[in-house]
Amino acid sequence: MTSTHAQWGSRLGFILAATGSAVGLGNIWKFPYMTGVSGGSAFVITYLLCIALIGVPILVMEWLIGRRAQKNPIQAMEHVAVSENRSRGWKWLGISGVLGAFLILSFYSVIGGWALDYLLLTGSGTFSGMTGKETGAVFEGFLANSNSLLVWHTVFMALTMGIVAMGVTSGLERASKIMMPALVVVLLILVANGILATDSFGRTLQFLFTPDWSAVNGNVVLAALGHAFFTLSLGMGIMTAYGAYLGKDVNLLGAARTVVLLDTLIALMAGLAIFPLVFSHGLEPSSGPGLIFVTLPIAFGNMPAGTLLGTLFFILLTFAALTSSMSLLEPVVALLEEKTPLGRKSATLLAGSVIWLLGVASLLSFNHWSDVQIMGNNIFDFLDKLTSKFMLPLTGLGIIIFAGWFMNQESIRKELGLEGTGYTIWSVVSRFVAPLGVIAVFVSMLLG
Repeated sequence: MTSTHAQWGSRLGFILAATGSAVGLGNIWKFPYMTGVSGGSAFVITYLLCIALIGVPILVMEWLIGRRAQKNPIQAMEHVAVSENRSRGWKWLGISGVLGAFLILSFYSVIGGWALDYLLLTGSGTFSGMTGKETGAVFEGFLANSNSLLVWHTVFMALTMGIVAMGVTSGLERASKIMMPALVVVLLILVANGILATDSFGRTLQFLFTPDWSAVNGNVVLAALGHAFFTLSLGMGIMTAYGAYLGKDVNLLGAARTVVLLDTLIALMAGLAIFPLVFSHGLEPSSGPGLIFVTLPIAFGNMPAGTLLGTLFFILLTFAALTSSMSLLEPVVALLEEKTPLGRKSATLLAGSVIWLLGVASLLSFNHWSDVQIMGNNIFDFLDKLTSKFMLPLTGLGIIIFAGWFMNQESIRKELGLEGTGYTIWSVVSRFVAPLGVIAVFVSMLLG
């Protein structure tokens, strides 16, 4: 079948782009924090099991569906359903995924703007000598300033749109080939600083990697399931769109293993970079999102070469945000390219502008529209909860059920190159374990 898309220029480019989509803001603070407070390496092992049993099957099937159809996520689901003599109604999974990516990017861009602003603040030495109360006041003042939020949200969306508008090989792939290695280099510099310039690297190793199986309870397992699901950008149409740019020569299972390994290594490296600073300055490691914008600036403002290291850190954070944001925009642009007369640049401009406009509503929820409530949440929190607790898990569940129960299993076996025991394991995991795991995550989120 001839693709209506461009194709990835190389397997490496595809791997880096898919890894870039997986590596986001959550990898920089959430995964290290979850590891530290949930049993160390015991949590990591639990997380990797969740990835293997739930994340990889859904990831592989999103790629497979996209590659078979060579179309945008909505048309891909419809095309594969029809080819399997199933209802065209399965296209609603594609619709849900693209809509989810659209909504997520609107508020994700706001946070990306925060990273850009803090890159400038840190680089100019704003946090030098500041206390925790003072860095907290800076962050609160920033959120209250709608003009600043608007400027940085606009700059971040403009950067994202600029990359996506250049296309698959010249935009997504080239940017990933630059930003992902740069992200790793910055992380290595920050890890080296933790080893050489602090006396807390040993404590960090103990915090992150000492297995404490007593800390692994039902809630921790469910948290690991949830993070495994969301860190791989599943249920957003992203991986289906990326699969549409794949040639038949790419081994999907091998690519999935590589993406998962890189995603996990980068998350652990982030922990090795962050927590030596936190511990050496007597700061609280369980600060959640505040760790990035309130706690770490204290460390950067009160350490030798803090301005340089802080600048490097927020460059890292910006790269992580951009590699995810451009993947969130791609499914929407791919849809417009195929369903309208618009070219790549015009489709990107239209999609990005509408997403930017919705993002304005999100940033205003921190100040002028803070009293606007939807089901008890401000606009920002409502969009976050709507997508993460409902749209993504339901879309992912639908995809794995469709793949496991409504697609021809023999054709899947051949396409994945599985035989004997390997195929038996795949069949059990994709048809039973993964769906039940996603249901468990979904129910836990509803109850939470």
